[in-house]
Amino acid sequence: MNLINLFVSGVLSENIVLTKFLGICPFMGTSNKTKDAIGMSLAVTIVTTLSSIITYLLYNYVLVPTNSVYLKTIMFIFVIACMVQILLIIIKNKFKKLYQSLGIYLPLITTNCAVLGITLLNVNSGYSFMQMLVYTLSSCLGFSIVLCIFSSIRENLSEDIPKSFKGYPIAFITAGIMALIFGRLI
Repeated sequence: MNLINLFVSGVLSENIVLTKFLGICPFMGTSNKTKDAIGMSLAVTIVTTLSSIITYLLYNYVLVPTNSVYLKTIMFIFVIACMVQILLIIIKNKFKKLYQSLGIYLPLITTNCAVLGITLLNVNSGYSFMQMLVYTLSSCLGFSIVLCIFSSIRENLSEDIPKSFKGYPIAFITAGIMALIFGRLI
């Protein structure tokens, strides 16, 4: 697959959140404020990129040669959990405000289905190292764009919304409209 096509589809038409419905927890949970969405986007991008590189190498140079492919899911979860813990320590010590604003959602990156989904899609699709890197970065960029747009919309929603639609109901309606738009961009 052409790297440019892979990149564009990862960002837009095959957006990990809006078409594969992976990463919904941080999408809904940290999208009330754009500042928090940017912090979560950056954290997820770092974890996903590092995890994808490590799991790609682990899969192709350890699991496949030793005929242990059946261990990929548990090994990938272990790698992701390690990356999250390292990032958690760094953010807690260096970026205290971000750590406080993201709260419980930061350690929950470990259980973010988007991170595991991207790492599994990379190996299941048989991507080369470069394709894996492009797909990972484009998926993270797509996740970040959607999260920031969504948080901006949620911040700007005002009292014009009926009480019964406030909170999650209008968030799900907005997410559905965004999914329709992103799915039709390519």
